[in-house]
Amino acid sequence: MTSPTPGALTTMRLLAQEQNLRTIQAGEVIFRTGDEGASVFGIVDGEVGIDWGKDHDGEILGPGSSFGVGALVDNQHRRVGTATALRETQLLEMDREEFLFALQELPMFAVEMLHGLEDRLAHQKHSGSDLSQPPQA
Repeated sequence: MTSPTPGALTTMRLLAQEQNLRTIQAGEVIFRTGDEGASVFGIVDGEVGIDWGKDHDGEILGPGSSFGVGALVDNQHRRVGTATALRETQLLEMDREEFLFALQELPMFAVEMLHGLEDRLAHQKHSGSDLSQPPQA
């Protein structure tokens, strides 16, 4: 399992409104490869598997981890992996407006998100994945 980034999740919790907390049932797909992306997710409880396709190792993310940030960096983003709840999972969801507000008001949030991405890339590198297409879910 990839290391969590509790700082980013804490920031997301502070900014999230009640309606941003979603409960996802085990086996439920959160998004699929090719879907248009419009939000980033933080795992409060549970586990999410990210499937990068047959040529890449997948990831298992747990509480404190975030995923899907590529959707908020690129307006035309299409998801590059499929995210599925591995067990009942609670997610915080943040849209582009909330994300940009967090970056503006809490600059450390950007550092926390980058730290999380760096940890995930390092984990993929050590697991032997081809990093020619880095994880961005």
